[in-house]
Amino acid sequence: MNTEKVTDYIVNWLKSYAINAKMDGFVVGISGGIDSAVTSTLCAMTGIRTLCVEMPIHQASSQVNRGKEHIKQLKNRFANVTDVCVDLTSVFEEFKKQAPHTEDDTNLELSLANTRARLRMTTLYYFAGVHRYLVVGTGNKVEDFGVGFYTKYGDGGVDLSPIADLLKSEVYLIGKFVNVPESIIKAAPTDGLFGDSRSDEDQLGASYDELERAMKWMEEGKSIDELQGRQKDVFALFLQLNRANQHKMIPIPVCKIPTKLKR
Repeated sequence: MNTEKVTDYIVNWLKSYAINAKMDGFVVGISGGIDSAVTSTLCAMTGIRTLCVEMPIHQASSQVNRGKEHIKQLKNRFANVTDVCVDLTSVFEEFKKQAPHTEDDTNLELSLANTRARLRMTTLYYFAGVHRYLVVGTGNKVEDFGVGFYTKYGDGGVDLSPIADLLKSEVYLIGKFVNVPESIIKAAPTDGLFGDSRSDEDQLGASYDELERAMKWMEEGKSIDELQGRQKDVFALFLQLNRANQHKMIPIPVCKIPTKLKR
């Protein structure tokens, strides 16, 4: 990949989209991870107003510190960058009090994790509405179109996705090129939705490098029977996740009423 040319292409794409949409800027949720760091930097490079929003919910201090380090660096580099922190911990805790559930509900932990993502989406759209900004997505290609590793109407609820055609490895290449802090480059990827130290790899059962290879095998039409050992296991995992999360990747089903029933 020609990192410089791809970076310029995305920056110009973002700038053109905002101008054509007649919007005044971008809003990006900052997590302390590589995807949001790269996305916010690309937005800042357009010269258009870019609002970085921190939205901690029982967040690990390491994630918070990385996010703050990135925002500080970005504001020092670009005059068009501003930031705000909205601590959603109390909102999340109040929601838990009001939402009935049983303690033995096996789906409770995941449901609450997705609730965190949806509270953040609501917050981003609040600022977008106030400032006439666009909500910019931070998902990469493997997450968005490979294994569906995001929350529907949470971090998947955005106006545009500048890095969704980049593999995770390519996001890292751009991150290094645009001078994302080294602490973020080296950190293990995590969605930070569970309030503990689990990484994306812990949740997915495979590394992003492995998932990238599996995505390539799927695109090439490779059969799972052609593989052995760990490669076969990862490919099977990838295909299972891809099938299970198709509901996130395709348009929502619409019940089309036959014309004769409307007459």
